[in-house]
Amino acid sequence: MANNEKALRMGPMEWGLLLALSAVWGGSYFFVEVALRELGPITTAFGRVTLAALVLHAVVRLSGGTMAQPWRLWLAFLGMGVLNNVIPFNLIVWGQTEISGALASILNATTPLFTVLVAHALTRDEKMTRGKLMGVLAGFAGVVVMVGPDALGGLGLSVAGQLACLAAALSYAFAGVYGRRFKGTPPLVTACGQVTASSLVMAPMAFAVERPWTLWPFAWETVGALAGVAVLSTALGYWMYFRILRAAGATNLLLVTFLIPVSAFLLGHAFLGETLAPRHAMGMALIGLGLSAIDGRMWRRGTAP
Repeated sequence: MANNEKALRMGPMEWGLLLALSAVWGGSYFFVEVALRELGPITTAFGRVTLAALVLHAVVRLSGGTMAQPWRLWLAFLGMGVLNNVIPFNLIVWGQTEISGALASILNATTPLFTVLVAHALTRDEKMTRGKLMGVLAGFAGVVVMVGPDALGGLGLSVAGQLACLAAALSYAFAGVYGRRFKGTPPLVTACGQVTASSLVMAPMAFAVERPWTLWPFAWETVGALAGVAVLSTALGYWMYFRILRAAGATNLLLVTFLIPVSAFLLGHAFLGETLAPRHAMGMALIGLGLSAIDGRMWRRGTAP
């Protein structure tokens, strides 16, 4: 057990990758918003994973790897793609047609809480501790404070939309635990297999429901947005995702949902001149406190004799 706990600890490399992942995933909201001006939600999700799959296949080949994997591994990629892409992507996009994006981001931040519960039930080396639970609650409170309490005003409306976003968060939690089975597979291969399987599942949905070929040719802004969300937020993002998952486990990995609002705000502050309000600083402080509690090393060092 001690060896497993050591293997799942966040080191400087994993924390750096987690911050980078929060930045590229935070940028996905901008790319998707631009793409949705011309494309439907299913087509946007399909284009995202399909372009990412093409990029990752090329990178795997150039790096000397191979996607000629056993059929059982491809079945596992299919399961991961359904849990991590097909279900949550469609639920979140549909949910955002019923509720505000701000409320959806708060509900998405329940992912680490669900992950702590799912990992406690289904794993031996990621059991719930008081520090983890308190850290998750502090981080969630930080997200609520950063996004703003006004977003909670919609909690009494459109229960179906809220349940869709919560179900997406739960699906992400199960995906994080399910993805532990790829520990012996290179993260690049796992990322490629997952988005390839996802694109195969989403293709008939997009073709049957939205018929994207009728919109061709797409505007350059749409092409650029799809390229951005595919290459940065999906291909690069999922390589980092599986790299962190292999080293640090599902609970640590899905803390990224706490950091996405922080990254989004800091990018807006740096490039769009957005103002730093007291609630932003307070929210980031709560998120930092929660992350340190979940990591645990600083707290153990402070209480050691």
